[in-house]
Amino acid sequence: MTTSSQPILRAARSTDAGKIAEILHRFEVDTPWMPKQHTGAEAISFCGTMIDRGWVTIAQIDGRVEGFLALEGAEICALYVRDTARGQGLGRLLLDYAKSVQSPLQLWTFAANEGAQRFYLREGFVEQSRTDGAGNDEGLPDIQYIWPAPLPKSDPKSRAAETTKSSASKPPAATSPDPKKDTA
Repeated sequence: MTTSSQPILRAARSTDAGKIAEILHRFEVDTPWMPKQHTGAEAISFCGTMIDRGWVTIAQIDGRVEGFLALEGAEICALYVRDTARGQGLGRLLLDYAKSVQSPLQLWTFAANEGAQRFYLREGFVEQSRTDGAGNDEGLPDIQYIWPAPLPKSDPKSRAAETTKSSASKPPAATSPDPKKDTA
């Protein structure tokens, strides 16, 4: 029985462009609803550009690149896991990394990608908007997700009443000479 080592995350290097392009291009080729618009060479070029810009973090197991995240500021531009490595927590590992370095986050996924929708909702993202696809290269309807979920907007009058009500029922807070002890 063979056991694989734990996944590790690392910044992508230029020599990883072909490896992550293989994952990206395989998704395009193997997904029935996805338009076939790019060659393997175009995928390599695109991935090389993302790496050169410093956006890409890869997940690898036993030295093999199994998934990647492209993060530009607050936008997750790409998050893909090799089909044979799905279900091992690599997507969550990459997403948790993004959450640890940037908040808030936003991303787009195709409406037809129901698996991605379930994943992002399970990981705390909320739907922000939908489009008919006119604004993306593939022409497919898409959904924008954000994390963390925005706080619900409340009526300022009810918020003031709630603050007054809750402060009236609580004893005054004790003060401490060490301001760090007062932080919640």
